[in-house]
Amino acid sequence: MIQDEIKSVEEEIHKTKKNKATERHLAMLYCKLGKLRDEAEKKTRGGGKGKGYTVKKSGDATATLVGFPSVGKSTLINALTNADSEVAAYDFTTLTAIPGIMKYKQASFQIVDLPGIISDASVGRGKGKEVLSVVRNADLVIIMLDAKKLHHYNIITKELHDAGIRLDSKPPEIMFKNSMKGGIKVSVTVKLTHLSIEMVKEMLRNYGFINGEVIIRKNVIPEEFIDALLGSRHYVPSLTIINKIDNLSSEELGRVRRKFPNAVLISAEKEWGLDELREQIFRKTKLIRIYLKPHGKPADMNEPLIMHEGITV
Repeated sequence: MIQDEIKSVEEEIHKTKKNKATERHLAMLYCKLGKLRDEAEKKTRGGGKGKGYTVKKSGDATATLVGFPSVGKSTLINALTNADSEVAAYDFTTLTAIPGIMKYKQASFQIVDLPGIISDASVGRGKGKEVLSVVRNADLVIIMLDAKKLHHYNIITKELHDAGIRLDSKPPEIMFKNSMKGGIKVSVTVKLTHLSIEMVKEMLRNYGFINGEVIIRKNVIPEEFIDALLGSRHYVPSLTIINKIDNLSSEELGRVRRKFPNAVLISAEKEWGLDELREQIFRKTKLIRIYLKPHGKPADMNEPLIMHEGITV
């Protein structure tokens, strides 16, 4: 199983001390790990034939709700949007991807309720392949946790990472320029503390990069360098929300706040914290409102042009 191979290589990397003598071996291990993850990611991108997993994007931004079964995603999306997602107190109620539209600050947000994610979702377990293929196309990933099952956070983020989804990060500042001859030239504008030039060259050769120049503008770790080489990762912001806080004592609530200080705490059933959640979705998707002013007329304050921050017109 591919996940077992990935785990085995990760363990070997962890056990291998980095020094001059092990540089080549480590480079080979990181390349092997990258290829295994890429293989797993391609299987995820392939999606499945299951009904309802091809979601046509609509609205100004799309956010996917990711969480374990019965965490309350369907209850939340019904409270936020016009979707009609079945709700029940047992696992796997939602068997298809159900989109709904949330209106906030004159913008439209497509919120997609996905079937619950479970361990090994990145290799297809529990409809994981189909779920993660939808996540890859989102503008925002909303990780939803049960207030009494916070350990699910690490499982979910690992599955997303193994599927090639990079949360809250940007593509590494690395440029590749191929040439017909001359071998490999590595140019760096920062001090590299996690990679040596020889490791970089070895990894490049392992991926068939024989002639050309590589310009590295960030002190990257080996995995980030492999990500840049592959060029198929999806970089997306995330928002963590913790549901069912109505079931917590004040002491338990304090512990949750300390462990996840940036999370939005809600009760989907009682509709607590939903105003803050809407605001955080708006901020995380970095939408801006542009009020157009026709020549000689007042600005139209009712229907602004909604755009992503950084886009020019």
